[in-house]
Amino acid sequence: MGNSRYDNGIQLTDRFLDFADQQLAPQVQTGPIRHLGLYVSTPPETSGPPLILIRQWSSGSLSLPPADADPDLRTPDAHRRWFPLQDAGLILGALRVDLESTSSWTNEVDAQIRRCSAAISHALGRDLECQQLQDELTRQNQQLRTLVHQLRNPLAALRTYAQLLMRRLEPDSAHQSLLSNMLSEQRQLGRYIDALDALGERALPQPEEDMLGPTLLPPGGSTTTDTLAALIQPLVERAEATANLQNRPWRGPSSWPTWSEGPTGDGSMAEIVANLLENAFRYSPGGCAIGLELLNNGLCVWDSGPPIPKIEQSRIFHQGERGSSAKDRPGTGLGLALARRLAERNGGHLTLSTEPKSIHPNLPPTGNAFQLSWSRAALPAGEA
Repeated sequence: MGNSRYDNGIQLTDRFLDFADQQLAPQVQTGPIRHLGLYVSTPPETSGPPLILIRQWSSGSLSLPPADADPDLRTPDAHRRWFPLQDAGLILGALRVDLESTSSWTNEVDAQIRRCSAAISHALGRDLECQQLQDELTRQNQQLRTLVHQLRNPLAALRTYAQLLMRRLEPDSAHQSLLSNMLSEQRQLGRYIDALDALGERALPQPEEDMLGPTLLPPGGSTTTDTLAALIQPLVERAEATANLQNRPWRGPSSWPTWSEGPTGDGSMAEIVANLLENAFRYSPGGCAIGLELLNNGLCVWDSGPPIPKIEQSRIFHQGERGSSAKDRPGTGLGLALARRLAERNGGHLTLSTEPKSIHPNLPPTGNAFQLSWSRAALPAGEA
Protein backbone atom coordinates (compact mmCIF):
# COMPACT_ATOMS: atom_id res chain seq x y z
CA MET A 1 0.00 0.00 0.00
CA GLY A 2 1.74 3.15 -1.24
CA ASN A 3 1.71 6.57 0.37
CA SER A 4 1.63 10.08 -1.08
CA ARG A 5 3.24 12.91 0.86
CA TYR A 6 2.24 16.54 0.44
CA ASP A 7 3.51 19.84 1.81
CA ASN A 8 3.47 20.26 5.60
CA GLY A 9 4.08 16.53 6.07
CA ILE A 10 0.54 15.36 5.25
CA GLN A 11 0.68 11.75 4.12
CA LEU A 12 -2.24 9.81 2.65
CA THR A 13 -2.39 6.30 1.30
CA ASP A 14 -3.00 5.48 -2.35
CA ARG A 15 -5.97 3.44 -1.18
CA PHE A 16 -7.69 6.57 0.15
CA LEU A 17 -6.87 8.59 -2.98
CA ASP A 18 -8.29 5.82 -5.19
CA PHE A 19 -11.45 5.83 -3.08
CA ALA A 20 -11.78 9.61 -3.49
CA ASP A 21 -11.39 9.22 -7.27
CA GLN A 22 -14.15 6.61 -7.35
CA GLN A 23 -16.48 8.86 -5.36
CA LEU A 24 -15.89 12.21 -7.05
CA ALA A 25 -14.67 11.70 -10.63
CA PRO A 26 -18.14 10.61 -11.88
CA GLN A 27 -19.68 13.80 -10.43
CA VAL A 28 -17.92 16.05 -12.94
CA GLN A 29 -18.52 13.71 -15.86
CA THR A 30 -22.32 13.47 -15.80
CA GLY A 31 -23.64 16.22 -13.50
CA PRO A 32 -23.86 20.03 -13.44
CA ILE A 33 -20.50 20.26 -11.63
CA ARG A 34 -17.62 21.92 -13.47
CA HIS A 35 -14.87 21.30 -10.95
CA LEU A 36 -14.21 19.58 -7.61
CA GLY A 37 -11.34 20.26 -5.23
CA LEU A 38 -10.42 18.09 -2.25
CA TYR A 39 -8.59 19.91 0.56
CA VAL A 40 -7.08 18.46 3.73
CA SER A 41 -6.53 20.44 6.94
CA THR A 42 -2.93 20.87 8.02
CA PRO A 43 -1.90 19.81 11.54
CA PRO A 44 -2.31 22.61 14.13
CA GLU A 45 1.40 22.79 14.93
CA THR A 46 2.50 23.36 11.33
CA SER A 47 2.94 26.68 9.56
CA GLY A 48 1.48 27.66 6.21
CA PRO A 49 -2.05 27.57 4.84
CA PRO A 50 -4.74 25.82 6.88
CA LEU A 51 -5.81 23.79 3.84
CA ILE A 52 -3.82 21.86 1.25
CA LEU A 53 -5.27 20.96 -2.14
CA ILE A 54 -4.51 17.27 -2.65
CA ARG A 55 -6.83 16.26 -5.52
CA GLN A 56 -9.03 17.93 -8.14
CA TRP A 57 -11.39 16.80 -10.88
CA SER A 58 -12.60 18.92 -13.82
CA SER A 59 -15.07 18.56 -16.67
CA GLY A 60 -12.88 20.89 -18.74
CA SER A 61 -9.44 22.43 -18.62
CA LEU A 62 -9.80 24.31 -15.31
CA SER A 63 -6.98 23.72 -12.83
CA LEU A 64 -6.95 25.17 -9.32
CA PRO A 65 -3.74 26.63 -7.89
CA PRO A 66 -2.46 25.62 -4.42
CA ALA A 67 -4.56 26.92 -1.55
CA ASP A 68 -2.02 29.52 -0.47
CA ALA A 69 -1.82 30.91 -4.03
CA ASP A 70 -5.53 30.91 -4.89
CA PRO A 71 -6.86 34.49 -4.88
CA ASP A 72 -10.47 33.28 -5.16
CA LEU A 73 -10.34 30.88 -2.21
CA ARG A 74 -11.92 33.30 0.28
CA THR A 75 -13.99 35.27 -2.25
CA PRO A 76 -17.73 34.52 -2.12
CA ASP A 77 -19.08 33.15 -5.40
CA ALA A 78 -22.63 32.02 -6.21
CA HIS A 79 -21.18 29.29 -8.44
CA ARG A 80 -19.13 27.74 -5.60
CA ARG A 81 -20.23 25.51 -2.72
CA TRP A 82 -18.18 24.22 0.24
CA PHE A 83 -18.75 20.98 2.18
CA PRO A 84 -16.76 20.34 5.37
CA LEU A 85 -15.05 16.98 5.81
CA GLN A 86 -15.82 16.16 9.42
CA ASP A 87 -15.20 12.97 11.38
CA ALA A 88 -15.65 12.37 15.13
CA GLY A 89 -16.09 16.09 15.74
CA LEU A 90 -12.90 17.08 13.91
CA ILE A 91 -12.70 19.15 10.73
CA LEU A 92 -10.35 17.16 8.51
CA GLY A 93 -10.68 19.22 5.37
CA ALA A 94 -13.19 20.53 2.85
CA LEU A 95 -14.71 19.68 -0.52
CA ARG A 96 -14.98 22.57 -3.00
CA VAL A 97 -17.69 22.36 -5.66
CA ASP A 98 -17.70 24.76 -8.66
CA LEU A 99 -20.96 24.74 -10.65
CA GLU A 100 -21.67 25.19 -14.34
CA SER A 101 -24.83 27.09 -13.42
CA THR A 102 -26.51 27.89 -10.13
CA SER A 103 -29.88 26.99 -11.63
CA SER A 104 -28.78 23.41 -12.24
CA TRP A 105 -28.06 22.75 -8.53
CA THR A 106 -30.98 20.54 -7.48
CA ASN A 107 -31.84 18.82 -4.22
CA GLU A 108 -30.83 15.52 -5.81
CA VAL A 109 -27.36 16.85 -6.73
CA ASP A 110 -26.98 18.39 -3.27
CA ALA A 111 -27.88 15.09 -1.57
CA GLN A 112 -25.46 13.16 -3.79
CA ILE A 113 -22.53 15.47 -2.99
CA ARG A 114 -23.36 15.31 0.73
CA ARG A 115 -23.26 11.51 0.59
CA CYS A 116 -19.89 11.62 -1.17
CA SER A 117 -18.62 14.13 1.38
CA ALA A 118 -19.70 11.93 4.30
CA ALA A 119 -18.05 8.83 2.78
CA ILE A 120 -14.80 10.69 2.09
CA SER A 121 -14.83 12.20 5.60
CA HIS A 122 -15.04 8.75 7.16
CA ALA A 123 -12.39 7.30 4.84
CA LEU A 124 -10.07 10.25 5.47
CA GLY A 125 -10.48 9.88 9.25
CA ARG A 126 -9.57 6.21 9.12
CA ASP A 127 -6.66 6.87 6.78
CA LEU A 128 -5.15 9.53 9.03
CA GLU A 129 -5.74 7.32 12.06
CA CYS A 130 -3.91 4.43 10.39
CA GLN A 131 -1.01 6.74 9.57
CA GLN A 132 -0.79 7.84 13.22
CA LEU A 133 -0.85 4.23 14.41
CA GLN A 134 1.81 3.29 11.87
CA ASP A 135 4.03 6.15 13.02
CA GLU A 136 3.57 5.12 16.65
CA LEU A 137 4.38 1.50 15.79
CA THR A 138 7.54 2.63 14.04
CA ARG A 139 8.60 4.63 17.08
CA GLN A 140 7.90 1.69 19.38
CA ASN A 141 9.90 -0.65 17.14
CA GLN A 142 12.83 1.74 17.25
CA GLN A 143 12.62 1.92 21.03
CA LEU A 144 12.42 -1.87 21.21
CA ARG A 145 15.52 -2.26 19.04
CA THR A 146 17.40 0.19 21.26
CA LEU A 147 16.30 -1.58 24.44
CA VAL A 148 17.24 -5.02 23.06
CA HIS A 149 20.65 -3.69 22.09
CA GLN A 150 21.18 -2.24 25.56
CA LEU A 151 20.08 -5.49 27.25
CA ARG A 152 22.77 -7.52 25.53
CA ASN A 153 25.62 -5.76 27.34
CA PRO A 154 24.61 -6.46 30.97
CA LEU A 155 23.53 -9.97 30.00
CA ALA A 156 26.96 -10.68 28.53
CA ALA A 157 28.56 -9.22 31.66
CA LEU A 158 26.52 -11.54 33.89
CA ARG A 159 27.68 -14.53 31.85
CA THR A 160 31.31 -13.43 32.16
CA TYR A 161 31.09 -12.95 35.94
CA ALA A 162 29.43 -16.35 36.41
CA GLN A 163 32.09 -18.07 34.30
CA LEU A 164 34.87 -16.36 36.27
CA LEU A 165 33.31 -17.45 39.57
CA MET A 166 32.98 -21.02 38.31
CA ARG A 167 36.71 -21.13 37.49
CA ARG A 168 37.57 -20.00 41.01
CA LEU A 169 35.47 -22.68 42.71
CA GLU A 170 36.76 -26.10 43.55
CA PRO A 171 35.44 -28.80 41.18
CA ASP A 172 33.49 -30.44 44.00
CA SER A 173 32.05 -27.19 45.36
CA ALA A 174 28.33 -27.24 46.14
CA HIS A 175 28.08 -23.85 44.42
CA GLN A 176 28.99 -25.27 41.00
CA SER A 177 25.39 -26.29 40.32
CA LEU A 178 24.15 -22.85 41.36
CA LEU A 179 26.44 -21.15 38.84
CA SER A 180 25.46 -23.68 36.17
CA ASN A 181 21.83 -22.76 36.73
CA MET A 182 22.70 -19.07 36.48
CA LEU A 183 24.38 -19.66 33.12
CA SER A 184 21.38 -21.70 31.95
CA GLU A 185 19.04 -18.85 32.87
CA GLN A 186 21.34 -16.40 31.07
CA ARG A 187 21.16 -18.50 27.90
CA GLN A 188 17.36 -18.58 28.13
CA LEU A 189 17.24 -14.80 28.46
CA GLY A 190 19.54 -14.55 25.47
CA ARG A 191 17.11 -16.61 23.39
CA TYR A 192 14.21 -14.40 24.40
CA ILE A 193 16.21 -11.30 23.46
CA ASP A 194 17.05 -12.85 20.08
CA ALA A 195 13.33 -13.52 19.55
CA LEU A 196 12.51 -9.89 20.40
CA ASP A 197 15.21 -8.69 18.04
CA ALA A 198 13.71 -10.75 15.21
CA LEU A 199 10.20 -9.33 15.59
CA GLY A 200 8.95 -7.85 12.33
CA GLU A 201 11.57 -9.61 10.18
CA ARG A 202 9.12 -12.28 9.10
CA ALA A 203 5.38 -12.61 8.69
CA LEU A 204 3.54 -12.83 11.98
CA PRO A 205 2.19 -16.33 12.73
CA GLN A 206 -1.47 -17.08 13.02
CA PRO A 207 -2.48 -16.35 16.64
CA GLU A 208 -4.59 -19.47 17.00
CA GLU A 209 -1.73 -21.91 16.57
CA ASP A 210 1.74 -20.74 15.71
CA MET A 211 2.07 -18.10 18.43
CA LEU A 212 2.82 -21.02 20.77
CA GLY A 213 6.08 -21.55 18.94
CA PRO A 214 9.60 -22.57 19.89
CA THR A 215 10.69 -19.07 21.00
CA LEU A 216 8.70 -19.65 24.20
CA LEU A 217 10.44 -22.89 25.11
CA PRO A 218 13.05 -23.25 27.84
CA PRO A 219 16.75 -23.18 26.87
CA GLY A 220 18.48 -26.01 25.14
CA GLY A 221 15.44 -27.56 23.48
CA SER A 222 14.49 -31.16 24.16
CA THR A 223 14.19 -34.49 22.47
CA THR A 224 11.88 -37.43 22.88
CA THR A 225 14.53 -39.03 25.13
CA ASP A 226 14.45 -36.26 27.76
CA THR A 227 13.28 -37.55 31.12
CA LEU A 228 10.87 -35.58 33.25
CA ALA A 229 13.66 -34.81 35.71
CA ALA A 230 15.89 -33.38 32.96
CA LEU A 231 13.07 -31.12 31.80
CA ILE A 232 11.55 -30.01 35.08
CA GLN A 233 14.39 -30.12 37.62
CA PRO A 234 15.77 -26.64 36.68
CA LEU A 235 12.28 -25.17 37.15
CA VAL A 236 11.89 -26.89 40.51
CA GLU A 237 15.26 -25.55 41.69
CA ARG A 238 14.28 -22.05 40.59
CA ALA A 239 10.92 -22.35 42.37
CA GLU A 240 12.58 -23.57 45.57
CA ALA A 241 15.00 -20.62 45.51
CA THR A 242 12.12 -18.18 44.93
CA ALA A 243 10.13 -19.70 47.81
CA ASN A 244 13.13 -19.32 50.13
CA LEU A 245 13.48 -15.66 49.18
CA GLN A 246 9.78 -15.07 49.82
CA ASN A 247 9.73 -17.09 53.06
CA ARG A 248 7.16 -19.46 51.62
CA PRO A 249 6.80 -23.17 52.31
CA TRP A 250 7.78 -25.15 49.20
CA ARG A 251 7.28 -28.85 48.47
CA GLY A 252 8.77 -30.41 45.38
CA PRO A 253 9.02 -34.00 44.14
CA SER A 254 10.97 -36.41 46.34
CA SER A 255 11.73 -38.71 43.41
CA TRP A 256 11.47 -38.61 39.65
CA PRO A 257 9.98 -41.15 37.20
CA THR A 258 11.91 -42.18 34.12
CA TRP A 259 9.19 -41.46 31.59
CA SER A 260 9.62 -38.65 29.09
CA GLU A 261 7.42 -35.60 28.84
CA GLY A 262 4.75 -36.78 26.47
CA PRO A 263 3.86 -37.47 22.83
CA THR A 264 5.87 -34.77 21.07
CA GLY A 265 9.05 -34.17 23.05
CA ASP A 266 9.12 -30.49 22.01
CA GLY A 267 9.60 -29.04 25.49
CA SER A 268 5.92 -28.30 25.99
CA MET A 269 5.69 -29.76 29.48
CA ALA A 270 8.54 -27.59 30.74
CA GLU A 271 6.91 -24.51 29.23
CA ILE A 272 3.56 -25.39 30.82
CA VAL A 273 5.09 -25.98 34.24
CA ALA A 274 7.05 -22.72 34.01
CA ASN A 275 3.81 -20.80 33.41
CA LEU A 276 1.97 -22.62 36.21
CA LEU A 277 4.72 -21.95 38.73
CA GLU A 278 4.92 -18.29 37.76
CA ASN A 279 1.15 -18.02 38.12
CA ALA A 280 1.25 -19.59 41.60
CA PHE A 281 4.02 -17.32 42.89
CA ARG A 282 2.52 -14.19 41.38
CA TYR A 283 -1.10 -14.51 42.47
CA SER A 284 -1.18 -16.55 45.68
CA PRO A 285 -0.87 -14.44 48.86
CA GLY A 286 2.51 -14.19 50.56
CA GLY A 287 3.21 -17.00 53.02
CA CYS A 288 0.99 -19.52 51.20
CA ALA A 289 2.62 -22.86 50.45
CA ILE A 290 3.37 -23.78 46.85
CA GLY A 291 4.42 -27.12 45.43
CA LEU A 292 4.69 -29.46 42.49
CA GLU A 293 3.30 -32.98 42.86
CA LEU A 294 3.95 -35.83 40.44
CA LEU A 295 0.95 -37.99 39.52
CA ASN A 296 0.54 -41.32 37.76
CA ASN A 297 -0.33 -39.68 34.45
CA GLY A 298 1.04 -36.19 34.83
CA LEU A 299 1.64 -33.61 37.55
CA CYS A 300 0.05 -30.67 39.29
CA VAL A 301 1.22 -27.27 40.54
CA TRP A 302 -0.66 -26.23 43.66
CA ASP A 303 -0.90 -23.46 46.23
CA SER A 304 -2.69 -23.22 49.56
CA GLY A 305 -4.12 -19.77 48.89
CA PRO A 306 -7.80 -18.80 48.71
CA PRO A 307 -9.62 -20.86 46.07
CA ILE A 308 -10.27 -19.09 42.79
CA PRO A 309 -13.99 -18.14 42.72
CA LYS A 310 -16.12 -20.58 40.74
CA ILE A 311 -17.33 -17.84 38.40
CA GLU A 312 -13.72 -17.16 37.35
CA GLN A 313 -12.46 -20.74 37.03
CA SER A 314 -13.26 -21.05 33.35
CA ARG A 315 -12.52 -17.46 32.38
CA ILE A 316 -8.91 -17.45 33.63
CA PHE A 317 -7.95 -19.89 30.86
CA HIS A 318 -9.00 -17.37 28.21
CA GLN A 319 -6.31 -15.21 26.66
CA GLY A 320 -6.10 -11.77 28.28
CA GLU A 321 -8.44 -12.68 31.15
CA ARG A 322 -7.30 -12.42 34.77
CA GLY A 323 -8.93 -13.32 38.06
CA SER A 324 -9.99 -10.90 40.78
CA SER A 325 -6.83 -11.63 42.79
CA ALA A 326 -4.76 -10.15 39.94
CA LYS A 327 -6.33 -6.69 39.92
CA ASP A 328 -3.46 -4.91 41.66
CA ARG A 329 -0.64 -7.09 40.34
CA PRO A 330 1.31 -6.96 37.07
CA GLY A 331 0.56 -9.53 34.40
CA THR A 332 -0.86 -10.05 30.92
CA GLY A 333 -3.41 -12.82 31.40
CA LEU A 334 -1.56 -15.05 28.92
CA GLY A 335 0.14 -17.68 31.11
CA LEU A 336 -2.78 -20.02 31.81
CA ALA A 337 -4.20 -19.63 28.30
CA LEU A 338 -0.82 -20.53 26.83
CA ALA A 339 -0.38 -23.47 29.19
CA ARG A 340 -3.76 -24.97 28.32
CA ARG A 341 -3.23 -24.50 24.58
CA LEU A 342 0.15 -26.24 24.77
CA ALA A 343 -1.35 -29.10 26.77
CA GLU A 344 -4.25 -29.62 24.38
CA ARG A 345 -2.05 -29.30 21.30
CA ASN A 346 -0.01 -32.24 22.58
CA GLY A 347 -2.93 -34.45 23.51
CA GLY A 348 -3.04 -33.48 27.19
CA HIS A 349 -5.39 -31.64 29.52
CA LEU A 350 -4.96 -28.79 32.00
CA THR A 351 -7.67 -28.42 34.62
CA LEU A 352 -8.17 -26.55 37.89
CA SER A 353 -9.33 -28.02 41.19
CA THR A 354 -9.96 -25.93 44.31
CA GLU A 355 -9.81 -29.12 46.39
CA PRO A 356 -6.19 -30.22 45.89
CA LYS A 357 -6.55 -33.14 48.31
CA SER A 358 -8.98 -34.77 45.89
CA ILE A 359 -6.11 -35.05 43.40
CA HIS A 360 -3.50 -36.42 45.83
CA PRO A 361 -3.72 -37.15 49.57
CA ASN A 362 -0.52 -35.20 50.27
CA LEU A 363 -2.04 -31.91 49.09
CA PRO A 364 -3.96 -29.36 51.21
CA PRO A 365 -7.74 -29.68 51.45
CA THR A 366 -8.39 -26.27 49.88
CA GLY A 367 -6.40 -24.06 47.53
CA ASN A 368 -5.73 -24.18 43.81
CA ALA A 369 -4.28 -27.16 41.99
CA PHE A 370 -3.61 -26.96 38.24
CA GLN A 371 -3.44 -30.55 37.04
CA LEU A 372 -1.59 -31.39 33.83
CA SER A 373 -2.59 -34.84 32.54
CA TRP A 374 -1.27 -36.90 29.65
CA SER A 375 -3.08 -39.91 28.25
CA ARG A 376 -1.44 -43.21 29.13
CA ALA A 377 -0.84 -43.76 25.41
CA ALA A 378 1.49 -40.79 25.48
CA LEU A 379 3.74 -42.32 28.13
CA PRO A 380 6.34 -45.05 27.51
CA ALA A 381 5.03 -48.52 28.15
CA GLY A 382 5.34 -49.60 31.75
CA GLU A 383 6.15 -46.08 33.02
CA ALA A 384 2.63 -44.77 33.63
